[in-house]
Amino acid sequence: MSRLHTPATVDDAPEAARASLHAVAKSLGSVPNLFRVVANSPAALKGYLGLSGSFAGAALDAKTQERIALAVAEINGCSYCLSAHTYIARNVAKLDDAEITANRNGASNDVKADAAVRFAAAVVRSRGHVSDADVAAVRAAGFAEPEIVEIVLAVALNTFTNYVNEVAGTEIDFPRVTVRNAA
Repeated sequence: MSRLHTPATVDDAPEAARASLHAVAKSLGSVPNLFRVVANSPAALKGYLGLSGSFAGAALDAKTQERIALAVAEINGCSYCLSAHTYIARNVAKLDDAEITANRNGASNDVKADAAVRFAAAVVRSRGHVSDADVAAVRAAGFAEPEIVEIVLAVALNTFTNYVNEVAGTEIDFPRVTVRNAA
């Protein structure tokens, strides 16, 4: 059971959040519980959607963003986000089970993506205090400054949702996946 209010419908959410939730419904076909919980603060919802939307023009590809989301959710111990991103990884990004498992372990079976996921995992585990070797490794794999900053953005955005869902105890509304390796 959620520890924070989860509006049952868009009309039950704060009035200032309703337009954003209607946009989510139009985009996704439904409003997952994460968005309903974040809507308790219309400002937080607006900020979250703004940051999420910034990835539309990002240099970092969508598959790599999903890989990072899986790694971050596993490290941070968020079953809600792990469930949601496993569903998205399979059905939208078209990642196979071996890749999803690698991502959950902080790696990838794709050579270039592996460097990004490992770097993201290092950012989470070190709380941003990565080593020169960590930065050199992600650069050596072909990631330039814009992509490195976007990897950090993906970590921050996913950490936000991980923390919100853990604080709220958000009810999982995706096929359930259980965290194995919480840090």
